[in-house]
This record gives sequence, C-alpha cells and structure tokens, in this order.
Amino acid sequence: MPATATNDKAKDVDGLGAMPSTNTAAYAARSRALTAFDRFASLVTRWCGTPTAFCIALAVVALWACCGPFFGYSENWQLVVNTGTTIVTFLMVFLIQQSQNKDSVALHLKLNELLAAHRTASNRMIGIETLDEQDLREVAAFYVRLAERAKTAGPVKEVHSIDEDGMPAEAPLPPDGRQQPPH
Repeated sequence: MPATATNDKAKDVDGLGAMPSTNTAAYAARSRALTAFDRFASLVTRWCGTPTAFCIALAVVALWACCGPFFGYSENWQLVVNTGTTIVTFLMVFLIQQSQNKDSVALHLKLNELLAAHRTASNRMIGIETLDEQDLREVAAFYVRLAERAKTAGPVKEVHSIDEDGMPAEAPLPPDGRQQPPH
C-alpha cells in the first residue's frame, strides 16, 4: 500500500479504533483487531438480546437471592451482586456502542445511496451528519418551512429539494474542514 493511502486512512478515522465517518473512504478499511472486536461485539450484543440470555441472568439473580440466608444477608453478599452487575454493565456499554456505531454507519451509507440514486434529491444532504448543531438546525428549519408549505398546498403533491431556496448556495464545511461531496 502506498504511503499516501496509509496516511489518508489514518486521517479518515478519528482515534484508535474509532468508527470512520460515513463521508470518507475509510469505512471500507479494515484491520484484524477491529474486525475481530466488531465480530465479538456483534455476537455478544445479539446473544444478550435473546430470551436465553435473559433467563440466565434471571437465574443468576435468583441463585444470588437464594444464597442470602446462607450468608446472613451480609454486606459481602450484597457486594457480590453489586460488583458483578456493575462490571457487566460497564463492559456491555462498550460492546453495545460498537454495534450502534456500526449500525449508524451502515444506515448513513444506505441513506447516502438513496440520495445519490434519486434524481431530484440533493446530493448536498450526503454526509450532513458531520455538520455542527447550528448548521443542522438550519437544515431542520428548512424542512419545517417545507412541511408548512405542504400543509397549505393541500392534496397537491410537489417535489422540493434543499437546493431550491432557504439554504445557503453552498453547504458549510464540516468541522474537519473537508469539502462536502459535489451536488
């Protein structure tokens, strides 16, 4: 791999192991460690959402409760369940977040494909998740105005795009300073 491709890949990913932004080519880049972690996270989060996992967790809690009289409901007995649940919760947050990040990237890519494939859709909407909050509020305000227009139009169907009016001629640059895809 040429040095520039490696450098571009490093620039497209925010931090060690971070999920790449959907408006970069880095979403296609892979490393063994990230791929293994992604598979592990997907497997664990899918399994933890099953009735079997719930029944196992319920059985562990019931077993812990049944042991209460044997340990005299001591502070150590309570500490066991508190520590166990805290550790499991702490680790699951990271696994679930990895799965959510992956799902979010996949969803953005699917939406980007729909926008790019539709003739009347504005390609300026591709990658808007990188805009700051104020810019997103302006886009949302445009769609609020469009919804009001639709209410007054009644049953008449109209096709509108963010490129028509109410928005700046060029979308603002995202915080990283990279140019948006052309429209």
